[in-house]
Amino acid sequence: MAITLVNPNGLPEIDAYRQMSIATGSKLVFIAGQVAWDADGVTVGEGDLAAQVERCYLNIGTALAAAGGSFDDVAKLNVHVVDWTPDKMPLLMEGITRAASKLGVVPIPPATLLGVAALDVPEHLVEIEATAVID
Repeated sequence: MAITLVNPNGLPEIDAYRQMSIATGSKLVFIAGQVAWDADGVTVGEGDLAAQVERCYLNIGTALAAAGGSFDDVAKLNVHVVDWTPDKMPLLMEGITRAASKLGVVPIPPATLLGVAALDVPEHLVEIEATAVID
């Protein structure tokens, strides 16, 4: 596996992600920010953060598979949530858990979580981009 996820001693362990990833593979994959669009460009889960997070993860899974990889190869996720507040964390985790179940993985790589004022389309509540390293 090209990615080793680590919580170094001296840094807190956080359920949603790992503090660091160590990449050793040879192919870098940069996946553009994914929003809650289905294959036809229709927004999935309008007004439902968990459903939109799930769709974003499924879209990332599709892109990873096209590159010959999986969530095991993800070194970093950047998550942008409209009007983020900590009380939205359960919805974020619900969407991740549902996607993980459908994908048969546990997608909990290191992440940056940022609150943003808006995204490109008003009904989009979240955008997630990924960086992967594949052997």
